[in-house]
Amino acid sequence: MSAGSSNHNELDQNDLGQPIGTPVERFVTPPVPSRAVLQGAWMRLEPLATERHTADLFEANRQDHEGRMWTYMSYGPFAGFEAYIDWVRSVESPDDPLFFAIVVEGRALGVAAYLRITPEVGTIEIGHIALSPALQRTTAATEAVFVMADHVFDLGYRRFEWKCDDLNEPSKRAAVRLGFTFEGVHRQATMYKGRNRDTAWFSILDREWPGLRARFSRWLDPSNFDAAGVQRTRLQEGDFMW
Repeated sequence: MSAGSSNHNELDQNDLGQPIGTPVERFVTPPVPSRAVLQGAWMRLEPLATERHTADLFEANRQDHEGRMWTYMSYGPFAGFEAYIDWVRSVESPDDPLFFAIVVEGRALGVAAYLRITPEVGTIEIGHIALSPALQRTTAATEAVFVMADHVFDLGYRRFEWKCDDLNEPSKRAAVRLGFTFEGVHRQATMYKGRNRDTAWFSILDREWPGLRARFSRWLDPSNFDAAGVQRTRLQEGDFMW
């Protein structure tokens, strides 16, 4: 069991005979993720920067002619480049959410962010995932989530969360493929674009990560892909391509 983990199979009791959570041992408050480049084999995550990434992102997003990638986001689609650059400027500086551009072969093709960063209890969420058509269902997209998860568990976080509109079936399927466990639905959790949102919750815990990490690493190894980028073998418990 990793530092800061608890075991649900062991129930403690207080002096009143009431069941209570097991002690969280060896937990050290982790740092907030920094604005550092996170390098993978298939892509890299760069802190989102207006001058460096906006043009590439806007052009890549334009290939989604119907605007499907924005349906379940609280923003977008954007009327034009100026509107998009204004949005990038509004999100590039805060530390929560902390946005990254997903860069493949020198081009920014999508974004993702850490948010609801709560070091004192070791929880952090991944969200604001906006993948252009060129990035959807690619190894690089899968690796981006892997690298973000690996980084926060390496920092010492206990819980990595994924949340989405319960009507967003592609996002829910992706969460499961990526190793997250479905936890339930918070009804009428929020509103966006004038619509209700019931929020589906998923998570990976620190004690689960070593096994998931090993599976990810085997699947993402370049030797698992042929010259055309087609996977040679699938993961035993699901295909993480999304």
